[in-house]
Amino acid sequence: MPRQSPALTKALNGSCAIARCLGVLDDPWSFLLIREALLGRRTFAEFRDSLGIASDVLSARLAKLVEADVMTRASYQEPGQRTREAYDLTPSGRELSAVLIAMKQWGETHVPREAPAKVDARSQGSECQVSSQLIDARGRPVDADKVSFVRR
Repeated sequence: MPRQSPALTKALNGSCAIARCLGVLDDPWSFLLIREALLGRRTFAEFRDSLGIASDVLSARLAKLVEADVMTRASYQEPGQRTREAYDLTPSGRELSAVLIAMKQWGETHVPREAPAKVDARSQGSECQVSSQLIDARGRPVDADKVSFVRR
């Protein structure tokens, strides 16, 4: 992994929550691992096979997600096999579903493909498709072009 500049290291450890988030979720593989975990994948082999990711890269990404409390390790054993580690999302990892839903919506709008979507988010029970929306403190929808970021 390339060395970070001192300025970037300071920014990623600073007071901005967006920068701190990027200190944890700093590459595409992390988001794809979370997606796969939300789809029910748990084992190293399942992640490796579904993503086609190199084993050394997968090991490093899983370790970082565990260290950041996005995932947790759980031992499991197949009959006749040695004990291995499975990876489960923590509550904070499951909360990233909202981020992935927003990324999916943005990608479908701004990076369209001819092929249909391979992953949908659905409400358990009703099976209705779930979407992301900006809501103000009073519960009213807000258009993205009506949002401004302000330093505090």
